[in-house]
Amino acid sequence: MTLTVIPIDGLPEVRRGDELAVLVHTAADEQGTPLTDGDCVVVTQKVVSKAEGRLVALDPDDPAARRRLVEAESVRVLRRRGELIISETRHGFVCANAGVDLSNVEAGWAALLPLDADRSARHIRDALRARAGVDVAVIISDTFGRAWRHGLTDVAIGVAGLAAVLDLRGEADGLGRALQVTEVAVADEVAGAAELVMGKTARVAAAIVRGLDPTWRRDGSVRELVRAPADDLFR
Repeated sequence: MTLTVIPIDGLPEVRRGDELAVLVHTAADEQGTPLTDGDCVVVTQKVVSKAEGRLVALDPDDPAARRRLVEAESVRVLRRRGELIISETRHGFVCANAGVDLSNVEAGWAALLPLDADRSARHIRDALRARAGVDVAVIISDTFGRAWRHGLTDVAIGVAGLAAVLDLRGEADGLGRALQVTEVAVADEVAGAAELVMGKTARVAAAIVRGLDPTWRRDGSVRELVRAPADDLFR
């Protein structure tokens, strides 16, 4: 299997109420890489939050106000260190500062996570099918840190039209032994691949991942990736 990852340049500044499917489809066409059936479109959380009006006024020089906002976006605070809060969001994500982000938004504003990024992904997918006549998967991505490892990576926080987790339990490994616990976080891997061409400073907010195995296509959900607290050895 050969994958091609294509940045979608030329997206305008996204405002509340913008139809991201139209912006993505137009930009992909204009740069000469039109969407095709079987593609996966990866869109960053930031532009989804902007289109859905998930921005709130916040003084960047007021740490107490930011702390209150993070706590309001959390259902459970797990750790604190200085101004850093590790918390669980209403979506079940465990992340820094409940996903509240001041980067790539105008000064004096903060971006919050979409209320339901699976729904956001389904909306973009349905709109692309209706407006452009293409059947694509859609992933909403965001940047998370990882316990025990330095560095950040993009992961999926919303999924439509693609398996979020590929369950290989019961399949044979290369030596013929049955796999016992192997579940591959396909949506996270696709989000991470897309981030390689989007970057953190290039202002590229969407990408096309082309060539995914068609057997991975189904009605996926980010809920597949969220480990239940009862199964979590570290909470």
